[in-house]
Amino acid sequence: MSEIMSENNMKFLYAGIAIALLISVLAPFIASQDPDGLESASYDVIDEVKMAAMEEMDPVFESPVPDYAIEGHGKTGEVVAIVSGTLMMLVIAFVIGKLVKK
Repeated sequence: MSEIMSENNMKFLYAGIAIALLISVLAPFIASQDPDGLESASYDVIDEVKMAAMEEMDPVFESPVPDYAIEGHGKTGEVVAIVSGTLMMLVIAFVIGKLVKK
């Protein structure tokens, strides 16, 4: 029984990874070019002058892949950036899972 459960769990895991990678590949092609919900909501809440000042501030740290893209590579750079980020998150989740299991 345990062997069947483990096999089913592995199939479920592989299906989840495949779906995450599929979404990663398709995201640059189906994502909206308009500001996301959080960004557009901030314009409703924060004064325009204050928002402009915040946008001019230097960031605390630089993003390794700003705007989910590798500059100069178009959609291919976006796909590579998102897929690599997804894979990194999967590896981090796997490592944390192994550590918690101990």
